[in-house]
Formats: sequence, C-alpha cells, structure tokens
Amino acid sequence: MENLVVESTKVTPGVRFDAETGVLEIAGDSYPEHSLQFYQPVFKWLDEFLSGTKKSIVFHFKLSYFNTSSSKCVLNILEKLEEAHRTGRSVQLNWHYREDDEDIKESGEEFADDLSLPFHFVKY
Repeated sequence: MENLVVESTKVTPGVRFDAETGVLEIAGDSYPEHSLQFYQPVFKWLDEFLSGTKKSIVFHFKLSYFNTSSSKCVLNILEKLEEAHRTGRSVQLNWHYREDDEDIKESGEEFADDLSLPFHFVKY
C-alpha cells in the first residue's frame, strides 16, 4: 500500500500516513472552504489501511487550528480509529497542543469525552 503524503498549505494541514510503520500524522491549520473534499482522500486511505492490515497505529494530531467543518472530519477519523481499537487493534492516539493553547487542548478533551479511544495529550 502506498503512503499518503499531502503537503500543508495556508488553509489545509499536512498529512503523513506511513503504511509500513503505521505512524499517521495530521499537522497544521485546517480551515479549507470544502473540508469534506479535502479529507475524502484521507478517509479513503484510512479505510483501506484499516481493512487491509492489522498493523498497530500511532496517530498524531498536531492541529494548531481547525474550523467547525474540519472538526466534523476529525471526528470521522477518530470514530474510524475507535472502531479499530474496539476490534482489538493497537491504536495510540496522541493529541498535541501548544502549552499556551487551551482551545486545542479543550477540543481534544471534548473528543476524548465522546469516545472510548484512549487519548494521550502531548504538550509542546
């Protein structure tokens, strides 16, 4: 399976999904005009990866800002990871936030409250 690499822009995050290692990362700002359109290849890759392998996953969310429509896409990703975790796959979710960014930290905490997937909060 091919890796998924999408370079970040001013309004879209960088995506680095490594099929070999199972290390997946989304980093940067996410406020594209059409979030679903941007995230569709991410969903597709993740679905194929989850159905095609039993590899452990280490997922890094390193978002510094995201809008409401991106939030729905992040939740979709988290739900896919939660389902994988529920079926016995090893999933480590790391929610990165700047020490002075309470909004991003609180967003992660809200997602964590809604899911059974264990979150690890990483301050930088």
